[in-house]
Amino acid sequence: MTDAEAVTGGPATRYDPDRPLPLHHLVYLEDGEEVTVGRPDTDSYAIFPADGAELLRRLQEGLPPRAAAAWYAERYHEDPDIDDLVAALGELGFVREADETGEAGEAREPGAVDDPGGPYTADRPVRWRRLGAALFSVPAWICYAVVVGWALVAMARRPDLVPSYRNVFFTDYYTVIQAALFVVAIPQLLLHESFHALAGRRLGLRSSLRISRRFYFVVLETSLDGLVAVPRRKRYLPIVAGMLADVVVMAALTIAADLTRQPGGALSFAGRFCLAFAFAVLLRILWQFSLYLRTDLYVLVSTALGCVDLHTTARQMLANRVNRLLGRRDRLVEESDWHPTDRRVARWYSWLIVAGYTVSLTTFLVAVAPIVYQMFTGILGRFTGHGASWPELLDSLVFCGFILAQLVVLAWVAARERYRDRRQRLEHVIT
Repeated sequence: MTDAEAVTGGPATRYDPDRPLPLHHLVYLEDGEEVTVGRPDTDSYAIFPADGAELLRRLQEGLPPRAAAAWYAERYHEDPDIDDLVAALGELGFVREADETGEAGEAREPGAVDDPGGPYTADRPVRWRRLGAALFSVPAWICYAVVVGWALVAMARRPDLVPSYRNVFFTDYYTVIQAALFVVAIPQLLLHESFHALAGRRLGLRSSLRISRRFYFVVLETSLDGLVAVPRRKRYLPIVAGMLADVVVMAALTIAADLTRQPGGALSFAGRFCLAFAFAVLLRILWQFSLYLRTDLYVLVSTALGCVDLHTTARQMLANRVNRLLGRRDRLVEESDWHPTDRRVARWYSWLIVAGYTVSLTTFLVAVAPIVYQMFTGILGRFTGHGASWPELLDSLVFCGFILAQLVVLAWVAARERYRDRRQRLEHVIT
């Protein structure tokens, strides 16, 4: 008997049409008329139509490809392109290689998959799962509520605890301000992403961390690809867990500032620093409302409404509106290519993109610009005036160098991200 060979833009996937196809353990999640199928051990997932997922199930149960194609033709009255399907499965990494099966084309016995009841393999268990469960248990939620409530009451009683850009200037030395807030931002960002990861790991999902950029922010990103293979209602907490961490940290810092007051009631140096740190965390929270970016809130909305690529669709719809208004018909994007759900949601979400720009601009004008202005005028006054001490002049020079270094890092991350996007392979979406 001759083996069939299928190729679609990658290495050939060889298989015997009359022998079971050797497949890895796959998970299935039905969502309306589509089914997400994937390998949780490698975070490789694809979206199948319901009939395509049923055909894949037959292959995984051990039905040979030729017999599975016959079953499909009898069930759906249409002949499937089994060669193309097997090629796609090979590109996705669903098919076991020869060194994984002992001999190409030999499938494992039914039931011999790794931990078929869970989203992770038995030989590679997900670590920190118990810690994730503890952080989002009922007692933990009670603690979070107490901390946030305490902070709100304290701010209502003590106006100097209310967030303000003036809190950033906890010292007269700008280098100390910049360096201190930069250093403490690292563990805070790690905590933010750790909450995302641990909220997913309590469900048995693997995660990874990478550096990226959003507008003028350098950010850390947690990858939870396996989230697409869990029921939608279980995805919400891992998505918003980072914002929960930010709110709790900001509340804890406010409480710490209040508890470390001097005997006369004035804020101590430690208290002023806590409020400066809390204001920096607040800016990160406000940044989540920049809905023209793929922020946590965007992911939450997109997930809750079952969208595929709402970000792209909404931006293109908004661009089409502008181009129609300006009479530039040649620049219109073809709307028939959009997913129906994305098109429906984008009709109103596209206006939230405008609102997101408004939030960013308002945040910059109200919070960031006054800080920059005060620092700029302070540094300029030191260099042009005659009363600045040498520590203040040195502080200004180091501060300017620090700002330049940050811009270089931001440019490097942007260039690295652009280079990675060019090399990134197109994801497989089977329709």
